[in-house]
Amino acid sequence: MATAQEKATPSCCSSSNSSSAAAAAATKVLQDWRVTTVSDSPQDPITKRTTMSSLIRPVESLTDPSPPNPTSAKGIPMMARAQTSHPLDTLTAAEISVAVATVRAAGATPEVRDSMRFVEVVLLEPDKHVVALADAYFFPPFQPSLLPRTKGGPVIPTKLPPRQARLVVYNKKSNETSIWIVELSQVHAATRGGHHRGKVISSKVVPNVQPPMDAMEYAECEAVVKAFPPFQEAMKKRGIEDMDLVMVDPWCVGYHSEADAPSRRLAKPLIFCRTESDCPIENGYARPVEGIHVLVDMQNMVVIEFDDRKLVPLPPADPLRNYTPGESRGGVDRSDVKPLQIIQPEGPSFRVNGHFVQWQKWNFRIGFTPREGLVIYSVAYVDGSRGRRPVAHRLSFVEMVVPYGDPNDPHYRKNAFDAGEDGLGKNAHSLKKNCDCLGFIKYFDAHFTNFTGGVETIENCVCLHEEDHGILWKHQDWRTGLPEVRRSRRLSVSFICTVANYEYGFFWHFYQDGKIEAEVKLTGILSLGALQPGEIRKYGTTIAPGLYAPVHQHFFVARMDMAVDCKPGETFNQVVEVNVKVEEPGKDNVHNNAFYAEEELLRSELQAMRDCNPLTARHWIIRNTRTVNRTGQLTGYKLVPGSNCLPLAGSEAKFLRRAAFLKHNLWVTPYARDEMYPGGEFPNQNPRVGEGLATWVKQNRSLEETNIVLWYVFGVTHIPRLEDWPVMPVDRIGFMLMPHGFFNCSPAVDVPPSSSDLDLKDNGMTAKPIQNGLLAKL
Repeated sequence: MATAQEKATPSCCSSSNSSSAAAAAATKVLQDWRVTTVSDSPQDPITKRTTMSSLIRPVESLTDPSPPNPTSAKGIPMMARAQTSHPLDTLTAAEISVAVATVRAAGATPEVRDSMRFVEVVLLEPDKHVVALADAYFFPPFQPSLLPRTKGGPVIPTKLPPRQARLVVYNKKSNETSIWIVELSQVHAATRGGHHRGKVISSKVVPNVQPPMDAMEYAECEAVVKAFPPFQEAMKKRGIEDMDLVMVDPWCVGYHSEADAPSRRLAKPLIFCRTESDCPIENGYARPVEGIHVLVDMQNMVVIEFDDRKLVPLPPADPLRNYTPGESRGGVDRSDVKPLQIIQPEGPSFRVNGHFVQWQKWNFRIGFTPREGLVIYSVAYVDGSRGRRPVAHRLSFVEMVVPYGDPNDPHYRKNAFDAGEDGLGKNAHSLKKNCDCLGFIKYFDAHFTNFTGGVETIENCVCLHEEDHGILWKHQDWRTGLPEVRRSRRLSVSFICTVANYEYGFFWHFYQDGKIEAEVKLTGILSLGALQPGEIRKYGTTIAPGLYAPVHQHFFVARMDMAVDCKPGETFNQVVEVNVKVEEPGKDNVHNNAFYAEEELLRSELQAMRDCNPLTARHWIIRNTRTVNRTGQLTGYKLVPGSNCLPLAGSEAKFLRRAAFLKHNLWVTPYARDEMYPGGEFPNQNPRVGEGLATWVKQNRSLEETNIVLWYVFGVTHIPRLEDWPVMPVDRIGFMLMPHGFFNCSPAVDVPPSSSDLDLKDNGMTAKPIQNGLLAKL
C-alpha cells in the first residue's frame, strides 16, 4: 500500500551511553529531513555536543543502491541516505516485483518457472522489538522510551534489519503450494535474467492444501463452463442461447467428503442469467439457474463433472433488475431528499506521515494485506504527563464465514470463507469521493500481485476521514437553565470489498473519549434460488415469482493483539470476565433490588472459550497487572459486545469441520507469531478437523500475565425480507473497545468530559446542502 504523496523520513544518530542523548541528537539532525550526511568539522554543533561510537545507518534503497557508507577521518561512519520504509509499511509495487522476480528466478527449470502462480505477496512482519527500534530511533516522532534499558545502557543496532516478503506460490503443473521468504535489501546474482534485488531465505512445500482462488482463475473458469457444449445445450432447454447473458460464479467446494480432498483444485460454480445484453449493471442474480451440476478442475481448467439434473424454469424477468439511479422502482427515486455535503473549511484535524496517522490524542499505523484488507498497527493514546500509552499492537479482521441454512442442492454447499478462500483485500474497491466517503478525505492505495506475478494497484483503497458523531455529553442545570454540551467526533478508517453478490464495508472508528469501535456494514445483493411453479421453500423467503432467498448467517473474526499499557517486551496483560448478578434475598438484599458486577480472571485458554450473555451484561476487560490509575485501580480496556449470534447448525455440520472457531464468541490465546488465522492458513478444501484456533487452545496455555490476543467472533442471522429485494439495505454489526480505568484524567467513560481535554466544543465541521446529484433509491 502507498500513500498518494510519500515523504522521505530521516535516520538519526545515537550515543552508546545514553538513549536520551541519542534521542536529542537524533531530533536535532532530523529537523530537516533532507540532511543526508553528518559533518565531522569541529565547527559542527551536533558533533560538538555528541560523543558517538557509531552512527545509525539506514537500510539501502531498493531502487538506488548506494556504496558502503564512508567514514570520516575520525573513523565515524557517515549516513549515506535516509531510512525510507518503516518496518510495518506494506510492500511497494517495486518490492512486490522484486520478490516475484527473485522467486521466479529461483525455479529449477523453465517448466517450473512457467508454472508458478503467485497467490499472495505480503510483508513478513518483523518482530515487535524491531518495530520498537524503528519508532524509538529511526522514525519521528522519536520515542526512545520504547526500548527497554539494559544494564550497560541501550544497545542500538547501526541499521534496521532488511525487509522481507512472504510469498504463497501455487504450481499449476504439479498442484503444489509453497511458501517463500525473500530478503529485499541484498543484491543477488541470479542464475538467469541478470541481477535481482532480492535473496531467497527459505522455501517449503506445504502438503495437502489448496491456496485461495484468484480472480484470473474465476474468469477462466467462467469461460470454460460457457464454452462446454453440454452446458450450452442445457441452457438452450431453458431458452438461453446467448452465452454473453450467462453469469458463472465459481465457488470453492469446501469440504464435505473425500471427493473434495485438496489433491485436486476444485470449484462448483453457481449459474445465473441476465435478460438484456445492453444493460451492463443489470441484476443478474435475479435469475438463478437451478438443476445444473457442474464441477471444474481449476488446475487444468476442464469440466470434470456435468449433469442436468432437473429442469427448473428461469424466474421471469425482474422489472427492478436495472439498479442505476432513475431506473429502479419503476424509474422513480426519492425526490424529497436534499443533497448533503460535509465540509471542513480549515482542513482536517488528522496528520498523516506516510502510513503514520495522528489525530487528537490517538496515533497508529495503517497497513493492508490481500487476505485481511485493512490492518491497524501500533495503536496508542497520548495521555498528558503519562505520554504515549499503548493499546494494541495489531487489529484486523482475519476471517469471515457465510453458512447457508438450506439443505437443498446447491445451497447446502454455500459456506464461503471469504477471507481464506478469496481474500478481503484482493476484492477491495477503489473508493470515490462524495460517494463512499464524505468530507476531507485521505486515501491510501493498495498494491497486489496478480496470479501471473504482475503488480496491480487499487487506487483510493483505504479511506481516512473525520465524522461528526452527534452528542458525546450534555447536561442542563435545572436551576439555572444553562446547558453544556460536547459534540462527538470520530476518526474513521475503512475499506469496502465485493465477494460475488455481497458487499462488506469494514470500519475502525476512533473516538475522543478513548473508545475504539469495529463495525462491519453488509449490503449488496442476495444470493438466490429458483422455485418450481407453486413451490414454497421452508428454508428461505419467497421474494418474487419463482424466486426465493435462502436463510443464512454471516460471521466475522476480529483478531486483536493487545498491549494495554505495555511497552515493547512487556507481557503484563490478563483478561477478566465481568457478569452482573442479582443478590440473593436475605439480610444483604432485604428490598430484593440489589445487583452487582462480579469479576472472574480467565486463567487459561480452555477457560477463556466464552460466549456473549446479554442477560448478565457480560463483557471482558483486558487489564494491565502492573499499572494503576489515579484511584489505585488497575488500568484496562473492556470489550463490549454488540448484537451477536452462534451458528444455527448441528454439531456435525460439515462447515464446522473447517470453522470450529465459530462455536464460541470469544477466544483468548497468548501471542504466537505463527497463529494468525482461526481456521488455519489454507481453509480451502481443508480436510483437517478443527485446524487453527480450536486446536491451538488445546495446549491450555496460561493467560494470567502474558501478551494477550483476543479473537472475537460476531455475526448476524439473515432471514431475508421482501423489502431486501432487489438490493440489500445496509446491516451494521460490530463491537466496542472502551477504556476501563485507563486514563488518569478525562476522557473517562462515565465522567463529564472536559472541552480542554477533548477539544469538542467546536468541532469545526459544517453540514451544508449542495447539488451533488446523489439520490437514495430506497
